[in-house]
Parts: sequence; structure tokens; C-alpha cells
Amino acid sequence: MKPPKKWKMAIVIWIAIYPTITLLFALFGYHFSLINPLPLRTLAITAVVVPLMVFVALPLAQRLMAKWLHK
Repeated sequence: MKPPKKWKMAIVIWIAIYPTITLLFALFGYHFSLINPLPLRTLAITAVVVPLMVFVALPLAQRLMAKWLHK
């Protein structure tokens, strides 16, 4: 099977990352805001978001959108 087109994968990634980050900030935004300086805060946020994306959100989004991705 051919890999999906890059523009389709970009849309799937955006669909997965937007709610992930929104939920993360809704639940823990205050706690993240207490981390200073900014590079350390960014490190903490990405340390949570990247594994969630790789192991949860992207596989789920790819499974749900498989027909469209490979069309």
C-alpha cells in the first residue's frame, strides 16, 4: 500500500494535535504557566504532547481516517 499523501497526513496531524494541546492546557494550563523560564515550560509541554501524539492520538486518527488517507 502506498503511503498517504503528505498534505493528508498534515491534516490528520493537525486534527490530532489541536484537541490534544487544547485538552492539555484546559486541564494543566495553570500548572504549566508556573514553570519558568519559557524554554523549560516548552520542554515540559512537549515532553507530554509528543508521546501522547505518537502512541495515542495519531494512531487513533489514522485508524479513523484510513479510508480517506489511502484514497
